[in-house]
Amino acid sequence: MKVNITGKNITVTQAIADKINKKLAILNKYFIIDDEDTASVLIRTYPDKQKIEVTIPTKFAILRTEVADDDLYKAIDRAIDKLEDQIRRQKTRIEKKKNHSPLSEAFIDVELYEDAPADEDELVRTKSIVPAFMSLDDAIAKMELLDHDFFIYTDDETRKIAVVYRRREGGYGLIETE
Repeated sequence: MKVNITGKNITVTQAIADKINKKLAILNKYFIIDDEDTASVLIRTYPDKQKIEVTIPTKFAILRTEVADDDLYKAIDRAIDKLEDQIRRQKTRIEKKKNHSPLSEAFIDVELYEDAPADEDELVRTKSIVPAFMSLDDAIAKMELLDHDFFIYTDDETRKIAVVYRRREGGYGLIETE
């Protein structure tokens, strides 16, 4: 896997790059990542924290996480731990079903936009999507892999747009349209 490391308000040293490359190599034992796949790593420095965002678009899935911490090296470790956990959870979910869903072979394309600093009432991001037809279980799995709090899709049974979301109390919620 190729790794593209970008620093905002920070110079990416060889030690930082080596740590990121070493940690990302661990993911190969959990998930098929080709040599042609490129991991995008964005490191941002703020006055009170360090933030790392990792996005790995593969032909099977888009792995994504972001972590903030006081220490950059701790943030890197936590980000890789989150990616490993995402992969393990999805693998377990697919194995429990024992019916190889389309999720095990193909995942959605996601356009990632860079966050821009914004005022409180200002629109900070606009995104257009075409909700794909899929089951609720597939939508939950994709939401988890993308590390999002919600996911919009077209329910394959009702043929209507639906939103699945992660509840603060645990579990998932579903919003269906009429």
